[in-house]
Amino acid sequence: MDRHRRPTVLIVTATLLCGALLMAASAAPPLRELRWTSRAADGVRQMTRRPGECLVRPSEQDGALSLEIGRAAFRSPLVLGGAAARAGLSCDTCHRDGRGNSEFQFPGLSGGPGMADVTSFHFSPHRGDLLDDPRPIPDLSGPKALLKIAQSPESGDLERFITGLVVEEFDGQPPPDRVIRGLADYVRALDPAACPTKDALITAGDVLDDADRAVAAASRALALKDGPSALVMIGSARSALGRLDERYTALPVSRQALSEADRQLLGASEAVRTGGPDGAARLASWQAEEPRLRARLKRDEGRSLFNPTVLSAAVQ
Repeated sequence: MDRHRRPTVLIVTATLLCGALLMAASAAPPLRELRWTSRAADGVRQMTRRPGECLVRPSEQDGALSLEIGRAAFRSPLVLGGAAARAGLSCDTCHRDGRGNSEFQFPGLSGGPGMADVTSFHFSPHRGDLLDDPRPIPDLSGPKALLKIAQSPESGDLERFITGLVVEEFDGQPPPDRVIRGLADYVRALDPAACPTKDALITAGDVLDDADRAVAAASRALALKDGPSALVMIGSARSALGRLDERYTALPVSRQALSEADRQLLGASEAVRTGGPDGAARLASWQAEEPRLRARLKRDEGRSLFNPTVLSAAVQ
């Protein structure tokens, strides 16, 4: 790209993005994800049902850890970085449970539902081509032969593709090597033969499970002296707590419990970041106290936005 054109392009990009986000914010949906859900969709069903993962779990310990790291990173907006992270988008946004998302429709980016323009300037200046050419979002759990990137671990093609996606398509920082390998291993573990036969209700326990698994992966990464990967995992756990928080906006006791859980993870993150000796202990303490949080959320779940009836009333 001509370097003399870059400032103008960036200004236009920022203007378009801010306009899109302001347009989305003006509707004030009760859940952020509704901002990029097609208005023609049944938004309540989209927010309360999930397709389920088509996941084949490896038996060996190292492979299991890599998959857990990849799974947590897949659900964390912080991995993409930049404007995408600020908007709250993650890999899972377009590929729900590692599959597709036929109802994804981000203002100015998607065209029709289930599509995305991967060469847009909305999220990065690197791959923009000034053309409006959204493409269908692929189902990562579909037949491997239909995916454009070879998934052989020996080739490293998938790892390079994911790195390029983060750095160039979303203008993020290169994730730690163990996180990139984990993301590639997670995608490789998606198999159409393992897909559930029907979708399932999204519960608070499901989302808290995401946080639990991310914290467990952070602890194991820390045991391997991989602080950068542990930080990504803690960030993923905090993102899960954020998704829970917006479902409990009218329930102050549960929100307070979530806020305290998040502060504990923030303390663990700071300890890991600064090389403090108590990072692992802080994570263990969070895990020990998690059952109390789970019980609190369960008590309020029927009055939260996990309840389709409550959500339907909030959407109207």
